[in-house]
Amino acid sequence: MAPTRAVATQPYATYALIAVNLLVFALCVLQAGVGDPGAASIFSAGDLLKSDVAAGEYWRLLTAGFLHFSVMHVAVNMLSLYILGRDLELSLGVARYLAVYVIALLGGSAAVMLFEDDRALTAGASGAIYGLMGAMLVIILKARVSPVPVLLIIGFNVVLSFSLPGISVLGHLGGLAFGAAATAAIVYLPEAVLPSGRRDARSASLVGWVALAALLVLALGLGVGAGIAYDGLTYIR
Repeated sequence: MAPTRAVATQPYATYALIAVNLLVFALCVLQAGVGDPGAASIFSAGDLLKSDVAAGEYWRLLTAGFLHFSVMHVAVNMLSLYILGRDLELSLGVARYLAVYVIALLGGSAAVMLFEDDRALTAGASGAIYGLMGAMLVIILKARVSPVPVLLIIGFNVVLSFSLPGISVLGHLGGLAFGAAATAAIVYLPEAVLPSGRRDARSASLVGWVALAALLVLALGLGVGAGIAYDGLTYIR
């Protein structure tokens, strides 16, 4: 039995996420101009750099997902969020959709902290958006619909990530993995762990939320832990 959820009739959470991203970008443009929003103080206070997180600025693991380097960067990400987010929000429900989004965002940041080059400066919603791609794939598989179109989209985007300079491939892949895992925790895990006689909606929902909480702690723990363990160079901006 599928877990109960707050049924969404309009993708308001998706619209809200887009609005927040655009607002933050507008504030960066007001501070530093449209040509170099990355020079804004808001940007430098929230982007993701290993040495900053190692200094105890753990909020960057989250805030970097709401910052963008250029008009094209924010436009592509927000268009992708609009396309993917609407259907996913209506399918998962608002709370679970937002949980998947945040877990994917933090999972992408964790991958950057663990594996990215020390000097890499990372920002953007792409990790979370790749997480939504992973979520879409899991839902398609659960519905027993051909996953080929979604796999082609994911494959194309992964190839694009490797092909274009300045793209955080690791952040994308981390977001993809955590987004898929979070959605699998919602749609597959209750049936896997609950005996057939206890698969009521309330129990299934509880299992899903416990798994989401565990994934959230894991993603955050990996990012923070990588920062604590970091002993590399100190980057001077």
